[in-house]
Amino acid sequence: MAMDYGRCAKEIYETLGGRDNLVSAAHCATRLRLVTVDNSKIDMKKLENIDGVKGVFSNNGQLQLIIGTGTVNKVYDEFLNISGMTAATKEEVKAAAAAKQPFFKRMIKALGDVFVPILPAIVASGLMMGLVEALGKAIPTFAGSDWYGILDLMANTAFTFLPVLIAVSAARVFGGNIFLGAVIGMIMIHPGLVNAWAVSSMEAAEIPVWHLFGFPIRQVGYQGHVIPVVIAVWIMCRVEKWLHGHVPEMIDLFVTPLCTVLITAFVTLGIVGPVFSTAESYVLAFAGWIITVGYGVGAMIMGALYPLTVVCGIHHMYNVIEAGMLSAADGLNIWMPIASAANFAQGAACLAVGLKAKNVKTKSVAIPSSISAALGITEPAIFGVNLRFVKPLVCGIIGGAVGALLGSLFHIGATSYGVTGLPGFLITLDYTLQYAIVLAVSFGISFTLTWFTWKEEAEDGSSSGNTKAAAKEKAEPAETEGPKGAEGAGKAVLAPLKGTVIAREEIPDPTFASGILGDGAGIIPEVGEVVAPFDGEIASVTDTRHAIGLTGPEGMEVLIHVGIDTVKMNGDGFQLLVSQGEKVKAGQRLLTFDISKIEKAGYSTVTAVLMANSACYPDFKVVKTGKTDQMEKLFTIEG
Repeated sequence: MAMDYGRCAKEIYETLGGRDNLVSAAHCATRLRLVTVDNSKIDMKKLENIDGVKGVFSNNGQLQLIIGTGTVNKVYDEFLNISGMTAATKEEVKAAAAAKQPFFKRMIKALGDVFVPILPAIVASGLMMGLVEALGKAIPTFAGSDWYGILDLMANTAFTFLPVLIAVSAARVFGGNIFLGAVIGMIMIHPGLVNAWAVSSMEAAEIPVWHLFGFPIRQVGYQGHVIPVVIAVWIMCRVEKWLHGHVPEMIDLFVTPLCTVLITAFVTLGIVGPVFSTAESYVLAFAGWIITVGYGVGAMIMGALYPLTVVCGIHHMYNVIEAGMLSAADGLNIWMPIASAANFAQGAACLAVGLKAKNVKTKSVAIPSSISAALGITEPAIFGVNLRFVKPLVCGIIGGAVGALLGSLFHIGATSYGVTGLPGFLITLDYTLQYAIVLAVSFGISFTLTWFTWKEEAEDGSSSGNTKAAAKEKAEPAETEGPKGAEGAGKAVLAPLKGTVIAREEIPDPTFASGILGDGAGIIPEVGEVVAPFDGEIASVTDTRHAIGLTGPEGMEVLIHVGIDTVKMNGDGFQLLVSQGEKVKAGQRLLTFDISKIEKAGYSTVTAVLMANSACYPDFKVVKTGKTDQMEKLFTIEG
């Protein structure tokens, strides 16, 4: 029995609570994507039971209804007619969903968006810094050599000018001029300001001050800082956008940049800076006091808090505490094992993500970042991986807290500062076994917790857990009559690609693998070309050109989805050769794609070939496995 698209759309609309509870709507190859005012007002069970809806889940502020290829676009059109809404792009829906997220999640997402583009720079620098510092400690003669000098310069450049990298990226994220962002970043580390790392060794009276607007402005830079740079550029973008809207076009070209930089610079150096500086002082005073709390409780607390101070960019200031400890009577730095446990734990959590992730891009960032963290440089691991996914950060905090507690109970003391992780063995020679236990425990707890609690997000941001839950709750598809004329037809679906056929359950995407979008198979392509698997009609195409829905003989509905997560490539590397509604012949070329470009972008090339209405055919069979050429028999149906 043919699906009533209008009825399906009407029931969805009514169950969602009508127009007053709707913000935005779009669709992709298989799903209706919605942003609502309040999901708590929706009866999810009733929504799942609507005829035509195969699954429902909510993720990242979006409510996604799995409907199926060739069908979702028709339901969507009816939904727009009934609701009176206008069509939105997936990006607009994502933006609307993001705006509804809690402030904390939006802040974390913004930091992730800022740091992802600059990860290659800080990962490379982090690894080099760790290696150079380790060699310098292990080989004293190397530490004073010309080789050490030039390698150290190359290694620390990205971190020395980190505020500039952050400012450029933040301006892009917040919609400002990236070159004005670069200027703000450079102002914050101008050589005319006292280097932030040198402030800790200066008395308050020694720090130069400007007296402007009736109050003092300290001449202090922001080397190594993160949060004040992001805040400064956010302010800059707001100022710039306001000026663009109010300054006459004739003078906008020079008035807006000039006023934007001046206003932002004064606010940053006069307000953001002093506020942040005061916060640093309180953090340092608190850290210095709490590690003296008995029975290791204080050390455990600081082991947990340490990664958060890295996020704020104030962890370099702990050198004040360490220097004070080394100058005391016993001359031992008991802060070092706390920081080392915290850093090693974050590296372990990052490594668990790298080993567990299937996404090549995630692996390529996480594994080198974890090595960098093991050598004592944690910014790549924290900003590039753990903070983005949150759970690894939390697991690392737990492991670091336990490791710090052990370090305190073992009374481990270092003979220097500025080194953590594996190189820390060089300054804890009297506590080698105890230090090894601290690192092992920190690593084991963080790695294990991350491995079992973190789940990689599947296509379109849905976690595998959410998708499987949706599939489980929608246990069996509603019984429908087989398509007219199917009895005894013995029709076949031919392979649309040349490659290797794998079972549906092995497709590396939980939505496809679960069968919620229909039965079928995956094909690992050898050639980037898709042809029509039968004589039929193009029911749907995606604007990103990576998926096609077809209807064929006896009412067969087939989805061909090239790659996993390739929707995020926005059509790059794909060429669509047909259009919606076009009649096609078996073997006709439908689209081409660049296999190497997909792999380079970090996505799987496995192509899902699914019959969306396979439940209508009692004897649906996958008859091909292993190597296949185009146009070999892939599925058969019997009435």
